[in-house]
Amino acid sequence: MVSVEILHVDECPSWETAEARTREALESLGRPDIPVSTRLLLTAEDAARSAFAGSPTITLDGTDLFPTEGRASDLACRVYVTPEGLRGAPTVDQIVDALRSRL
Repeated sequence: MVSVEILHVDECPSWETAEARTREALESLGRPDIPVSTRLLLTAEDAARSAFAGSPTITLDGTDLFPTEGRASDLACRVYVTPEGLRGAPTVDQIVDALRSRL
Protein backbone atom coordinates (compact mmCIF):
# COMPACT_ATOMS: atom_id res chain seq x y z
CA MET A 1 0.00 0.00 0.00
CA VAL A 2 1.33 3.41 -0.98
CA SER A 3 1.67 5.86 1.89
CA VAL A 4 1.67 9.66 1.69
CA GLU A 5 2.50 11.56 4.86
CA ILE A 6 2.85 15.25 5.69
CA LEU A 7 5.50 15.82 8.37
CA HIS A 8 5.05 19.11 10.20
CA VAL A 9 5.66 21.17 13.30
CA ASP A 10 3.04 23.01 15.29
CA GLU A 11 4.44 26.49 14.68
CA CYS A 12 4.25 26.23 10.89
CA PRO A 13 0.72 26.64 9.43
CA SER A 14 1.68 25.70 5.85
CA TRP A 15 1.17 21.98 6.51
CA GLU A 16 -2.59 22.42 6.13
CA THR A 17 -2.10 23.91 2.67
CA ALA A 18 0.32 21.12 1.77
CA GLU A 19 -2.17 18.49 2.91
CA ALA A 20 -5.04 20.01 0.90
CA ARG A 21 -2.88 20.39 -2.21
CA THR A 22 -1.56 16.83 -1.88
CA ARG A 23 -5.12 15.47 -1.71
CA GLU A 24 -6.03 17.59 -4.76
CA ALA A 25 -2.98 16.30 -6.63
CA LEU A 26 -3.87 12.68 -5.88
CA GLU A 27 -7.44 13.32 -7.02
CA SER A 28 -6.23 14.84 -10.31
CA LEU A 29 -4.02 11.77 -10.85
CA GLY A 30 -7.04 9.53 -10.37
CA ARG A 31 -5.64 8.21 -7.07
CA PRO A 32 -8.01 9.47 -4.37
CA ASP A 33 -7.68 5.98 -2.88
CA ILE A 34 -4.21 6.81 -1.56
CA PRO A 35 -4.58 8.06 2.00
CA VAL A 36 -2.80 11.19 3.18
CA SER A 37 -1.81 11.25 6.83
CA THR A 38 -0.13 13.93 8.90
CA ARG A 39 2.46 13.60 11.64
CA LEU A 40 3.25 16.31 14.15
CA LEU A 41 6.93 16.31 15.07
CA LEU A 42 7.48 17.48 18.63
CA THR A 43 11.22 17.06 19.18
CA ALA A 44 14.48 17.26 17.27
CA GLU A 45 14.75 13.50 17.79
CA ASP A 46 11.40 13.00 16.01
CA ALA A 47 12.71 15.04 13.09
CA ALA A 48 16.03 13.19 12.99
CA ARG A 49 14.25 9.81 12.77
CA SER A 50 12.27 10.81 9.68
CA ALA A 51 12.73 12.28 6.19
CA PHE A 52 12.00 15.72 7.68
CA ALA A 53 13.47 18.67 5.76
CA GLY A 54 11.39 21.39 7.38
CA SER A 55 7.66 21.86 7.83
CA PRO A 56 5.86 20.74 5.80
CA THR A 57 7.70 17.78 4.30
CA ILE A 58 5.58 15.66 1.95
CA THR A 59 6.70 12.04 1.81
CA LEU A 60 5.75 9.09 -0.34
CA ASP A 61 6.56 5.78 1.33
CA GLY A 62 8.91 7.64 3.68
CA THR A 63 10.83 9.49 0.95
CA ASP A 64 10.70 13.28 0.57
CA LEU A 65 8.88 14.21 -2.66
CA PHE A 66 11.07 17.31 -2.90
CA PRO A 67 14.53 16.17 -1.82
CA THR A 68 17.04 18.73 -0.64
CA GLU A 69 20.69 18.69 0.37
CA GLY A 70 19.85 17.02 3.65
CA ARG A 71 17.47 16.40 6.46
CA ALA A 72 16.67 18.88 9.18
CA SER A 73 16.57 18.16 12.87
CA ASP A 74 15.49 21.73 13.56
CA LEU A 75 11.77 22.11 14.09
CA ALA A 76 11.50 24.86 11.49
CA CYS A 77 9.33 25.87 8.57
CA ARG A 78 10.33 24.92 5.04
CA VAL A 79 10.27 27.13 1.96
CA TYR A 80 9.53 25.84 -1.54
CA VAL A 81 10.51 27.46 -4.82
CA THR A 82 7.28 27.79 -6.83
CA PRO A 83 6.36 29.63 -10.05
CA GLU A 84 4.86 32.33 -7.78
CA GLY A 85 8.11 32.68 -5.79
CA LEU A 86 9.07 31.28 -2.40
CA ARG A 87 6.09 29.76 -0.58
CA GLY A 88 5.39 27.58 2.43
CA ALA A 89 4.06 24.72 0.29
CA PRO A 90 4.52 23.49 -3.27
CA THR A 91 1.77 24.10 -5.83
CA VAL A 92 -0.70 21.38 -6.79
CA ASP A 93 1.04 21.08 -10.17
CA GLN A 94 4.43 20.59 -8.50
CA ILE A 95 2.99 17.86 -6.29
CA VAL A 96 1.32 16.21 -9.29
CA ASP A 97 4.64 16.17 -11.14
CA ALA A 98 6.49 14.73 -8.12
CA LEU A 99 3.86 12.04 -7.57
CA ARG A 100 3.46 11.17 -11.25
CA SER A 101 7.10 10.22 -11.54
CA ARG A 102 6.84 7.92 -8.51
CA LEU A 103 3.41 6.26 -8.74
